[in-house]
Amino acid sequence: MMSEIKSLMEIAKKLLMVNMGIAKGERLLVLCDDATQGIGDAIFQAGMEVKARSFLLCMQKLERSGMEPDELVAKAMAMSDVVMAPTSASLTHTQARKNACSCGARIATMPGITEDMFFNGPINADYEKVEKLTKNVTVLLDKARSARIVTGKHTLLMSLEGRRGVPSTGIYRNKGESGNLPSGEAYIAPLEGTATGSVLIDGSCVGIGLLDSPLIMEFDQGLLLDVKGDRADRLLKVLGDNSNARNLAELGIGTNDKARLTGVILEDEKIYGSVHIAMGSNDTFGGKVAAGVHVDAVMRSPELYLDDILVVKDGKIWV
Repeated sequence: MMSEIKSLMEIAKKLLMVNMGIAKGERLLVLCDDATQGIGDAIFQAGMEVKARSFLLCMQKLERSGMEPDELVAKAMAMSDVVMAPTSASLTHTQARKNACSCGARIATMPGITEDMFFNGPINADYEKVEKLTKNVTVLLDKARSARIVTGKHTLLMSLEGRRGVPSTGIYRNKGESGNLPSGEAYIAPLEGTATGSVLIDGSCVGIGLLDSPLIMEFDQGLLLDVKGDRADRLLKVLGDNSNARNLAELGIGTNDKARLTGVILEDEKIYGSVHIAMGSNDTFGGKVAAGVHVDAVMRSPELYLDDILVVKDGKIWV
């Protein structure tokens, strides 16, 4: 047990120094909840070893990803140089995260992080390689005016007109930079009101985990109209009654070749050559919708076309 704790700390030290570029004397805030306190404590201990001014804040578990944390938490984030957030629900698409970044904080959100990810998974990727590929894919998203996802007999169309791609590289060394850890995805907020068609989700989904059988999602004028499949009711319950929660909020491409399909969206959406969409909020990364929820859904091996040019097929990225 002691050896595992020590190994967690050593990996956490590497993340702080290599991925976050933390310097002696910088203010480090580690945010966790009761389900992730063990990992939070390891990062906190690692912060003290690298001589950062380290603070550990264990908060009440949030009900859903995209939900705003307490004002105290938001203020602590904004006052920090580096924030590491191993939490159960994601803080990525919250105003608290966005505001802290505007104050100069470098933030790594780690929703659903597990010890297995530290020891065996995408945390151990070559992040220089991940960064290069992610930035290249982001350029393609920046240039594209439209996207088309093909999953078997299902096709989903959307406009990307006027929107900018976001690189989540896993390396956040400059003021105001943020993203997930582990990471490796390029994503974008499609233009609201434009998503039309259907898509087959066969990987995993927030609030469900691994899918034993596919979900079929149907969209019209940018909104999720219907879901078919064994776990459809569960997805609709996660989204709730707010109509904004049905907004097609995100299109993303995974770029981490160490990521595996585990049922934890933090890792699943990073799988190299996978594609994911999300419903709900996108106002923190270029969109206009605030829904208080952000629900990702992963496709294993779809075809993705940007302006009718093939970008992803058979689990490979064609850059």
